[in-house]
Amino acid sequence: MAYLVDSGNRPGMRVLEVGSREVTGKSNARQNFSQATYIGFDYYPGPNVDVVGDAHKLSAYFSPGEKFDIIYTSACFEHFAMPWRVAAEISKLLKLGGLVFVETHFSYASHERPWHFFQFSDMALRVLFPRAMGIECIEAGMSNPIVGRFSALADDYLKNKAIPGLYCHSEFLGRKVEEVVGFDWTQVTPDDVIGSTSYPLAAASAAAGST
Repeated sequence: MAYLVDSGNRPGMRVLEVGSREVTGKSNARQNFSQATYIGFDYYPGPNVDVVGDAHKLSAYFSPGEKFDIIYTSACFEHFAMPWRVAAEISKLLKLGGLVFVETHFSYASHERPWHFFQFSDMALRVLFPRAMGIECIEAGMSNPIVGRFSALADDYLKNKAIPGLYCHSEFLGRKVEEVVGFDWTQVTPDDVIGSTSYPLAAASAAAGST
């Protein structure tokens, strides 16, 4: 957030927060972006909400040609039924050169059910905002490590085993570098979203292949 505020809290900048309603505490977004034009968007009306609507149709709530310098969202992507559609809608509203920031959960308790659909790794967020959409990844990662262990109620082969690599949050920061008109997920291939990476071979297979 410090990076976003430093980049966007200036006269003439337009900032959109998707999922802006105060749910777990007081929002300081308007103070953070006091010199910019800040708009809060949420599915429900409430404190810190300027526009009410469905994020899956985000661009429909703004005038044609209306764009933002920064669009960000925190702890919301896990609650979107079709997050790939929300990502495409965010891209539509982002100015060329504008920033998108998503913070969501990688490992966390199920909450706000039945509207808790997904958990995301940093790689998942990269896929949701690919270069094919016109978005360049600046940085993606996971934060807030969790110490986890299977309980005594788990299946026998898992009981009390430690679970490594758990993080509460995953984040993505990207920049719009190209205006892609008519982006269509049905036309996207795995290569378009994962680039030159490849699925890692299992250790046994790799060893067999090297003999």
